[in-house]
Amino acid sequence: MSTHHHHDRSAFSGKIGFVLAAAGASVGLGNIWRFPYLAAKYGGGIFLLIYIVLAFTFGYTMIMAETSLGRMTRKSPVGAFRSFGKGKWLSFGGWINAVIPILIVPYYSVIGGWVVKYLMEYLMGHSHELAADGYFSAFISDGLSSELCFAVFAVFTLAVIFAGVQNGVERVSKLMMPILAVLSVVIAVYSVTRPGALAGVKYFLVPNPDNFSWMTVVTAMGQMFYSLSIAMGILVTFGSYMKKDVSIEDSTRNVEIFDTAIAIMAGLMIIPAVFAFSGGDPEMLQAGPALMFITIPKVFDSMGMGTLVGVLFFLLVLFAAVTSSIALTESAVSTFEDELGWKRHTSTLLIGIIMVALGSLSALGYGPLSGVTVFGMQFLDLFDFLTNSVMMPIAAIATCLLVSRVVGTEKIAEEVTQDGYRFRRRRVFNFMIRFLCPIFAAIILISSVANAFGLISM
Repeated sequence: MSTHHHHDRSAFSGKIGFVLAAAGASVGLGNIWRFPYLAAKYGGGIFLLIYIVLAFTFGYTMIMAETSLGRMTRKSPVGAFRSFGKGKWLSFGGWINAVIPILIVPYYSVIGGWVVKYLMEYLMGHSHELAADGYFSAFISDGLSSELCFAVFAVFTLAVIFAGVQNGVERVSKLMMPILAVLSVVIAVYSVTRPGALAGVKYFLVPNPDNFSWMTVVTAMGQMFYSLSIAMGILVTFGSYMKKDVSIEDSTRNVEIFDTAIAIMAGLMIIPAVFAFSGGDPEMLQAGPALMFITIPKVFDSMGMGTLVGVLFFLLVLFAAVTSSIALTESAVSTFEDELGWKRHTSTLLIGIIMVALGSLSALGYGPLSGVTVFGMQFLDLFDFLTNSVMMPIAAIATCLLVSRVVGTEKIAEEVTQDGYRFRRRRVFNFMIRFLCPIFAAIILISSVANAFGLISM
């Protein structure tokens, strides 16, 4: 143990607190905005099937490993890795897990700002303007409005973190997650019942082997990292706030189920509506990031009650974005508290400064700074690529090695079976963490880097 002065560690009130906060961390823009367009692009039903299989094997194993490490050591990622030895690679593994959220949260908050802007416009009844061609690109290339919306989102996130784990993180998650679940059902039902939507439902839910490709698997793996908040230091941090009398396996299973359900709901909200709108043209779905801000407003504008549905949809997306940015920021703040021995408020202030500095690069990257690119990418795309395609797979590999080679799966089993809980899927866990998880992570790393530099085409 380190000789750092121990400040009393914050904690969640119980299982519900952990589950909703961890589900809030997981359910974010990744589920609602990234998942539907990737599913549409990489084969619909077959993508969904592979995703679910991966989530309950690879995803399950990583969530269990990270949560157990956090609870076992009662530390954020850097401290958790360091608890097991002094090796250089151990501190590297801890730091890469800790730095990821610090790099994600600024650009994530920029997209959160876009969501704020759209919600405000829908509330003011401007649904028709939002559907106009060129609206979105005009908005993001206007530096000032993009920066202002980013600031609003960032300030709200920091205010919640300032309030602490139980009063801030847990309270907001407990309020927002149930509303989010209800909204997603309402919008999905509305979307699925549009004329012409059934073809979209079929494409999304029925696996068609003809649509399968190698990239379907790689993309589903990458999405699962994003979706389940694996390898971002979040689950280690949240695990360290988890009480010893809560079952790790039951809680993580609830997080997985909740998260996968919301991803499927998002697919049902978006894919059938776009299918109906476009007359069954799957190409419309491959708009990527533009899907949520360009295609969806056009779809809502063409439907009855478009303004109301627009308000509900962007409220849902805002809640999802907020709960995730809170989790990312909490993980960063926890690292500063543990490593620098700072108080919560000082740590929150520091991450706030980093958020504004890096976030502004992303917010202005399509406007005043659009001439500046790194590896041919705008700042937002660059940060997304670095964290999601490069650092997260490396962080996952480090975690697998730590658990399988240093800590040992026995120790994890001891942590999981405290208070007489059973470790039901122990064999799956042991096999995955030793062999498959590190190999999968390496595959994601190699294929995404090769793809980014045009060595292979996706």
